[in-house]
Amino acid sequence: MTRPPRARYRAEMADCLFCAIAAGAVAAHGVLTDEHVVAFLDGRPVFKGHVLVVPRAHYVTLADLPAELIGPVFGAVQRVSAAMPVALGAQGSFVGANNIVSQSVPHLHVHVVPRTKGDGLRGFFWPRVKYASDQEAEQYATRFRAALSSAAS
Repeated sequence: MTRPPRARYRAEMADCLFCAIAAGAVAAHGVLTDEHVVAFLDGRPVFKGHVLVVPRAHYVTLADLPAELIGPVFGAVQRVSAAMPVALGAQGSFVGANNIVSQSVPHLHVHVVPRTKGDGLRGFFWPRVKYASDQEAEQYATRFRAALSSAAS
């Protein structure tokens, strides 16, 4: 499979919400950040605490992601998933990524959704919830950062 030229990605970055979040130009409730990845609360979560993990560089699909970034991106996904029980009291998580179809922002992003037995999530018909306020969303992000920080120690 041939990857489109890198210049294509740079051209799309100007209009990409996730690139703007990664650059700090658009506010988000961040839970994890490093040189390759940012993770932040989904603005329209399936359940409160739903996190999106995105590479800082602009790639549209998983197939576009260079091999050297698979470890950093999915290492972050693993860390966020492992923090969910500590941060949220979740029993587990759902991890998934869309490629083109149902991809509301054309920038690779991995959903890490907290799960609890009996939470009502069935198949792929996901109702969305809202945070009561920006302050409530920040409380969730703070809990994640604390859980991720203690896991790294």
